[in-house]
Amino acid sequence: MVSEKDLKTAEDAVEATEEVDAIEEVFAEEPVMEEANEQPLQKEIDELKKQNAELQAKLDEAENRILRIQADFENSRRRARLDLEASEKYKAQSLITDLLPAIDNFERALKMEAENEQAKSLLQGVEMVYRGLLEALKNAGAEQIEAVGKEFDPHIHQAVMQVEDENFGTNIVVEEFQKGYLLKDRVIRPSMVKVNQ
Repeated sequence: MVSEKDLKTAEDAVEATEEVDAIEEVFAEEPVMEEANEQPLQKEIDELKKQNAELQAKLDEAENRILRIQADFENSRRRARLDLEASEKYKAQSLITDLLPAIDNFERALKMEAENEQAKSLLQGVEMVYRGLLEALKNAGAEQIEAVGKEFDPHIHQAVMQVEDENFGTNIVVEEFQKGYLLKDRVIRPSMVKVNQ
């Protein structure tokens, strides 16, 4: 922001320049004066030129300060916009992180064998709730990380075991112990996997 002091400095610089120009015009139009009269006028012209140079330097400094302030303001606006976009993009992250243990428990429950009709119907209900949770995650932008049969990627997989299995290629995920999840382009939780050497 331009202060009144900076504006006054700029106005003073303009006035000083105009005074110097006016005096130089008078010298150009008047006939040659005696040397005694020239010295005081020359001193005044020199003093005005010096003041003009000082005021011009202050004006340049004020302009530079204004440009820096404008650049800082633009940087702040850009940072605030990026923070807002990131906040909006990942707003569901904490909720999804809190839901992941419950989803893990649903997956463990679905691996149980039903011994009678009542247990089968209970498992069907659990599966419906599980699918509903996965659909809600998908709508929020989260998705499961593909692991088994894929090449090990340390950015999205966490190796907890290594095996030597001729049925799989080198550095291929053999088994997944815990599912990993992505939220848009951010890893919320890496997949815990067993990797072939």
